[in-house]
Amino acid sequence: MLRMIDTHTHLNDKKFLGQEKEVIERAHEAGVAGLINFGDTMESSGRAVELSREFEGVYAGVGIHPEEAFPMTSADDDRLAAWTEEEGVVAIGEIGLDYYWEKDQDKRLLQQEIFIRQLDLARQLHLPVCIHDRDAHGDTMAILKKEAKGLRGVLHCFSGSLEMAREVLKLDWFLGVDGPLTYKNAAKLPEIVQALPLERLLVETDAPYLAPVPMRGKQNEPAFVRYVAEKVAELKGLTLEDVARQTTSNACELYGLKA
Repeated sequence: MLRMIDTHTHLNDKKFLGQEKEVIERAHEAGVAGLINFGDTMESSGRAVELSREFEGVYAGVGIHPEEAFPMTSADDDRLAAWTEEEGVVAIGEIGLDYYWEKDQDKRLLQQEIFIRQLDLARQLHLPVCIHDRDAHGDTMAILKKEAKGLRGVLHCFSGSLEMAREVLKLDWFLGVDGPLTYKNAAKLPEIVQALPLERLLVETDAPYLAPVPMRGKQNEPAFVRYVAEKVAELKGLTLEDVARQTTSNACELYGLKA
């Protein structure tokens, strides 16, 4: 029986409001046994925690996304830490850097500050991290090499080079691949997936965004992670069952889930 884990989704997004149960049921029908729902603000992190309480097989990550960066206080740290005491909360994330939209240097520095702050929090809490990196490859890797010692994590929706991917593997981290792997303009990503060991890949949707082919243009959802796994299988000359088995094992290893 096929068993996959969508290791990065946003079921807490307003686009899913009121439809969460149906979306989860469709995921189960597609062989998705679990999903990890990431927060990007305090509000959405709280919602991710609520969903992890409500639905079996739904886990949560809590954190502040770089596009939502604000000067965090000790009260914010305490709120995030309190959420991680719940059984369904398995990571700090989605955290990182995003220079695609943000060109202001002071605001980029704020992103770096809260990124490092949340890495430190994850270390204190003995939790893995999920990293967002868009057009900030150099600073992301520099911060990880300096500030993420002793941590494990994933570079979600990986968009860097093969050289960067190999640097990530040296940290004993994982790379997350999503719908863009299936696009015609996937650039170097298919070559990177072919070159990397399956033992270091996670499959994701980033739903409701980045729907994979053949669902591109529709609202993405966790059930569609199957298409990402199928593309990985095609590129690596493996069966879908092989990819599902190994990427599920990888997710369980990183996030401490029951196999």
